[in-house]
Amino acid sequence: MVFSSLFFLYGFLPVCVLLYALTPGIGRRNIILILLSLAFYAWGEPIWVILLLFSATQDYFCGRVIGRARRLGTERLAKGALIFSIATNLMLLGVFKYLDFYLYNIGLAFNVTPTLPGIALPIGISFYTFQTMSYTIDVYRGKVNVQKSFTDFLLFVSLFPPLIAGPILRYSELEKQLRNRPFTWEGCAEGITRFCCGLGKKVLLANTTGEVASGLLDGRLYTLPAADALLGILMFTAHIYFDFSGYSDMAIGLGKIFGFKYGENFRYPYFAKSIGDFWRRWHISLGAFFRDYVYIPLGGNRKRVVLSLTVTWFLTGLWHGASWNFVIWGLYFAVWLAFERWVLPIFPRKIAGVLPMIYTFPAVVLGWVIFYFTDFARLVGFLKSLLGYNDFAGTETPSLWLGRFPLILICFAAASPKPKIWAERLINKGSALYPMLSLCYNSVLLLLSTAFLAGQSFNPFIYFRF
Repeated sequence: MVFSSLFFLYGFLPVCVLLYALTPGIGRRNIILILLSLAFYAWGEPIWVILLLFSATQDYFCGRVIGRARRLGTERLAKGALIFSIATNLMLLGVFKYLDFYLYNIGLAFNVTPTLPGIALPIGISFYTFQTMSYTIDVYRGKVNVQKSFTDFLLFVSLFPPLIAGPILRYSELEKQLRNRPFTWEGCAEGITRFCCGLGKKVLLANTTGEVASGLLDGRLYTLPAADALLGILMFTAHIYFDFSGYSDMAIGLGKIFGFKYGENFRYPYFAKSIGDFWRRWHISLGAFFRDYVYIPLGGNRKRVVLSLTVTWFLTGLWHGASWNFVIWGLYFAVWLAFERWVLPIFPRKIAGVLPMIYTFPAVVLGWVIFYFTDFARLVGFLKSLLGYNDFAGTETPSLWLGRFPLILICFAAASPKPKIWAERLINKGSALYPMLSLCYNSVLLLLSTAFLAGQSFNPFIYFRF
């Protein structure tokens, strides 16, 4: 089940809100949320609920063992439970996400054709394994208390708003909220507004730009003019942002409806002033995870910086998919970050201050080229098209750009922080008009999204495959 579906909007979600609102007591509400979350996850792939429950159960007991070992002073047992947790989670990812990739590359290395098992990738496995693994690591480090209630821990793991696409939640963020969070209709209204904003991003902008991008990038690249190639990758640049940030907004809004507060996952990344700034704004929860659990433990900025940077971005790329283009994409950004760390300071201060503002967005767009094409032959073919090997413009190029120009302007405005700033200046939340304006805003977005969903067949979600 996906958030941007008519069944979810008009069937599943209203039932969830009504059941939650009518259920008394935080303990009973937690059980209701667990059952609803498991039903949500099981809608498309019932068998993989077993995997989710296994991951939650084994890390719950690993956390209990670590806590008991610490009380008894047996450090070896605590470390053993931690290693078991990490190894099991990485094994799950390795088998379900990377086994085919590993066997295929082994076959290439030894010039044989391996039989690939073709195991289906369970939705959300990259997200919930990171959540449960971060819990046991933080328990071992003494940063969070051991959760003694399995029900509360299962809620943390299975909670459906962030389950399939993040944000990647830390247990420390939800520890107090699991047992102490308010449910108010005002909070529910705020959550609905944030959800509708994300729904509009996903359905109205991501689906529209994605359809244009697919039409241009999935065709015959050897006849694609440079201007058309540029339009295609710009449309994909908009698509991946509105697709993913839209889902994050919907997840944050759903969390607010049920009384949870999640951290922001995107902060206008396409208006970043450097590559480093871009990664502080894009998929914030993933970047924070790799920083705290990979980069800093390897040495971070203190020692072995090159090794820390390389390993972190190799794994960041690999996390996005079992394909070498994702690894190259990760290392590509590692090179840019190394440039900003060691080369950029050599320039005069004025140049060093302005230069990142010039190259950041083009560098990000080029990164999306690497990200998009899993086939290296098509990647090279597209780069040739982009450089004008076929032609710089075709006969349909002017009409193609003119027809998409309003969409480009809308995407630019929607990706910018300015509209939100202007709206907050014009409309005070304490104003008597605010509830009416909020209702109109939500109604328009919901009606437009419903109309688009009813008439569109193109409704993919990129991060399902991660």
